[in-house]
Amino acid sequence: MTQQLPEWLDPSPWLDGGGSSPADVERALGCDEPGPRELAALLSPAAHAYTEIMAQRARTLTQRHFGRTISMYAPLYLANYCTSGCAYCGFASDRVQPRRRLEPTEVEKELDSLKGMGFEDVLLLTGERTSHAGFEYLLECVSLAARRFHAVGVEAFPMTTREYAFLANAGCSGVTLYQETYDPFQYDRLHRWGPKKEYLDRLEAPARAMESGMRTVGLGVLLGLSDPVFDAVCLLRHAGHLRRIHWKSGITISFPRLQPQAGNFTAPVPIDEAQLARLVFAVRIVLPDVPLLLSTRERPEFRDGMAGLGITKMSAGSRTTVGGYAGTEPGTDGQFQVSDQRSVPDICEMLRGRGLQPVFKNWDSVFRDGEAGGRG
Repeated sequence: MTQQLPEWLDPSPWLDGGGSSPADVERALGCDEPGPRELAALLSPAAHAYTEIMAQRARTLTQRHFGRTISMYAPLYLANYCTSGCAYCGFASDRVQPRRRLEPTEVEKELDSLKGMGFEDVLLLTGERTSHAGFEYLLECVSLAARRFHAVGVEAFPMTTREYAFLANAGCSGVTLYQETYDPFQYDRLHRWGPKKEYLDRLEAPARAMESGMRTVGLGVLLGLSDPVFDAVCLLRHAGHLRRIHWKSGITISFPRLQPQAGNFTAPVPIDEAQLARLVFAVRIVLPDVPLLLSTRERPEFRDGMAGLGITKMSAGSRTTVGGYAGTEPGTDGQFQVSDQRSVPDICEMLRGRGLQPVFKNWDSVFRDGEAGGRG
């Protein structure tokens, strides 16, 4: 299975099929520098009995590195055009739904609405590169967002190093690009056609973004598509590979779980909330200083419980339609169903009630502009 994987990504030395014992789990919990072997042990069936210990360890490490803060961000879907055939995606090219993109004046209204909600960190999303929403369009949208927000990220198609550098100079400080699954055979089966079928091009894109000077890169897998232990160990190895080479940039990790979407694709490897919680705890234990994100894909009660328990960054008031914040009907279906539909004030009140401080600004654009000047 792993013959097609680069050596730096191959998880097979730690997935020998023999399973982990309770002693392996205890060694992982006591390890000073846990790695792939310890992560595999913490995600094994033998670790079920240690879930509460893992949760407490995750809470302690989170407070040590991040205090009692939760950073807040909002996604803005710019377009839902796509040429790829991802079996699990509501925006796949064979889904029957209205297609549109936000024009620049509409983008400005949506950004102004998000700014009015208190956000200083926005994530701009599109589908794969198309003639309707290609690089030049995304570059213009980044410029519009950078005039209003201190932190601007993009979650779009893989780009060249030169394109990422143009985005950085326009004010983009972060790129999010999920591999979806690191299993090359499952990846090939689920990405039925289109540019996203290129496994290695997507795998290598985060390194190109970091090489361009991007401040942060967000990694993740879409939970439910494949074996979560295989994907988690690959994710850890991918993060470690990037941190060794591009140490000036930072890594974030998200935990998107497959949700109902147009096309009615069902998860081949369903992940329940208990498994998701243990995955968050395990990743926090092996990556104690990396921001971990949880979106409104998850239901309110689960998000409430995970805040500060490994998770350090959350979205709020999210829309997965093209636009939808400026008060007009978006006119499109969402990419997937949002489970936590509470307002931003309601989520902030929840966080404060749990002794946590919602943070809307933890980065100033003056540093971003200084870095861009230095690159020029």
